[in-house]
Amino acid sequence: MSEQVSKVGKKRISILGCGWLGFPLAKRLLGSGITSVVKGSTTSEGKLERFAGAGIDGYLLPLNPEAGIDASISGPFFDSDVIVISVPPRRAQNVPGNYPAQMRMVAEAVRQSPVKEVIFISSTGVYHDLNQTAVEPDVQLPGHSSQPEMVAAENALAELRPAKTVTILRLSGLLGYNRIPGKYVQGQKDLTTGDISVNYIHRDDAVGIIKAIIEQGIQNETFNITAPFHPTRSEVYVDSCGQFGWEAPTFKMPAQHPAFKLISGDKFSKTYRYEFKYPDPLLFHYEPEEGL
Repeated sequence: MSEQVSKVGKKRISILGCGWLGFPLAKRLLGSGITSVVKGSTTSEGKLERFAGAGIDGYLLPLNPEAGIDASISGPFFDSDVIVISVPPRRAQNVPGNYPAQMRMVAEAVRQSPVKEVIFISSTGVYHDLNQTAVEPDVQLPGHSSQPEMVAAENALAELRPAKTVTILRLSGLLGYNRIPGKYVQGQKDLTTGDISVNYIHRDDAVGIIKAIIEQGIQNETFNITAPFHPTRSEVYVDSCGQFGWEAPTFKMPAQHPAFKLISGDKFSKTYRYEFKYPDPLLFHYEPEEGL
């Protein structure tokens, strides 16, 4: 056992929302030697068999604020040392106030559980496009944000401090594998945002960063998580379309330059040791048929 693993010890880790990001994270953690068990939640019964096949303890755990959480399921699921909360707002259930209510319910379950450390997956979409570099203190309250409900959810988890240690990770646009930027714009004409720099993070790096934070120590802090390089949208769209033979979009100069933001990842890079696998979005790895 490595010195780092010895220092951290074996931790029981629960992943609330074991989906497109959470499932590969669970598999990576199981192979790392830092955990004795990984528990994963889903709202789809069909995924439980896949969890079992990967060595993940699966739990069917819907988050309905009106019905509450089933204690017979949540009790064992939240009986862990670390919980990673990777539950994005669902557009199909975009009822105002629903997402913060879900996260308040989760926070209460964490408060009453043995969990000591929390990682909450948020988004850099909380920052307004103000034609400047966005840093973590720019958004602390819902009224500061372009996504007030996401910030309300962040704050619901942050209120667990200091009894629990809570890290909030604001991820830039999460790409890789079957999430391919060119797929969403192929064949479109006269896009006016081609000169805007992108803020992206590859899923492999998001997984690696979460693992590194668990290993090196979860902190009561908020961190932007973004690839260090920021090419333009036109470069990324044309390149990714070219990889798969799709018709690239075309671009034109707008009458007025669109508003933008550039996400700074400096705070994370100064706090943790991590070498990006994909620092440049022009070199992201994709697999169009990849599942889950």
